[in-house]
Amino acid sequence: MQRFCLALDLVDDADLIAEYERWHSPGAGWPEVRQNDLNAGILDLQIYRTGTRMFMILETDDHFTFEKKRALDAQEPKVAAWEELMWKFQKPLPNAKPGEKWVLMEKIFQFEK
Repeated sequence: MQRFCLALDLVDDADLIAEYERWHSPGAGWPEVRQNDLNAGILDLQIYRTGTRMFMILETDDHFTFEKKRALDAQEPKVAAWEELMWKFQKPLPNAKPGEKWVLMEKIFQFEK
């Protein structure tokens, strides 16, 4: 299994943040998007928020790559529609590359036993 951590900001608007959270409440997501994630090898996906900053944890199978995920996304029109809808709520991090949404975070510490 692999684990990836990513970050993204939300637009600083309480109503939009509440709507974004409704879209991510149980049963509200689009099944085609979830199935596409499963097909890409994503085993678990969690999003946390503090203020406007979001933090995503992806746990994937050993064969997952972001390239594979992008290729599958490009073949599923519902993924493109979902991403377009989500841009209403999201804004890139200051250090994001042009067109980049979720920015992959670098692990800088791990508790050693």
